[in-house]
Amino acid sequence: MGFFNKLNKGLKKTRDSMSGAINSALYGKNEIDDEFYDDLEEILIMSDVGVTTSEEIVSRLRDAVFKKSLHKAKDVKKEIKNIVANILSGGVEVDMITVPSVILVIGVNGVGKTTSIGKMAAMFKSEGKKVILGAADTFRAAAIDQLEIWADRAGVDIVKHKEGADPAAVVFDTIEAGKARNADIIICDTAGRLHNKKNLMDELNKIYRVMDKLLPYADREILLVLDATTGQNAVNQAKEFLDCAEITGIILTKLDGTAKGGVVLAIKNDLKVPVKFIGVGEGIDDLRPFDPMDFAESLFEEREEDDKED
Repeated sequence: MGFFNKLNKGLKKTRDSMSGAINSALYGKNEIDDEFYDDLEEILIMSDVGVTTSEEIVSRLRDAVFKKSLHKAKDVKKEIKNIVANILSGGVEVDMITVPSVILVIGVNGVGKTTSIGKMAAMFKSEGKKVILGAADTFRAAAIDQLEIWADRAGVDIVKHKEGADPAAVVFDTIEAGKARNADIIICDTAGRLHNKKNLMDELNKIYRVMDKLLPYADREILLVLDATTGQNAVNQAKEFLDCAEITGIILTKLDGTAKGGVVLAIKNDLKVPVKFIGVGEGIDDLRPFDPMDFAESLFEEREEDDKED
């Protein structure tokens, strides 16, 4: 099954909840009135889009309905879809041009961090790139073993130390190995403990210094993994991490298991951090780069492809 079809299936719960409610609010209306705008704002907020972003979508829609003289429900819904795609656009690209390039991945336990790294490695390898993983989350029990299992599944190399080792030392050795083995992309699993921000900041700063020393001109991404099923809690978690880490993008997992897919909008618009990858299943190929228009299409339109395979 192609990823676009998987995205459609993965967003079914959110689509049924959000898009279905919008259809009901539009049903039988000959004119788009204040009652509809109030209903729309409530629907968006209930879908974890967030108050600020919900208000912005409604405001943009009001302007568009007036300027374009929109009356038909299908035209109004199409306009909402375009507004959503526009809000989500910008900064979603993952530019890994230098050889090697480095990706640091951060996230608390249970969000799918290690799984996402394994799936990312498999995706890049399928594109013909040589990938090496670094097991630098050295303080979480079994994190190293977990990453090794995913490295085997993806068919990529891994550098690891013993549990409790210095994460920056693991990153150092991974970069050196990546350079020696002509790796295109180095992906390091790093810590995500928020109970002590200072320790996390110190640890990340040490890792940054290693990267600056060994690969001063390399492209780098620092990606935060968030669990979509937690809705607005994911936004709050991102705010905490943004206080102590230079996050360049988000990996949003478990979109297939929630009706709270609207949280993508809250993350991008409220926090000004782009979603760069999304996960819509448990398979090794169920993590893909985020496409704003594909997401908007799948969020608002029921398609025949939902039940077909490529």
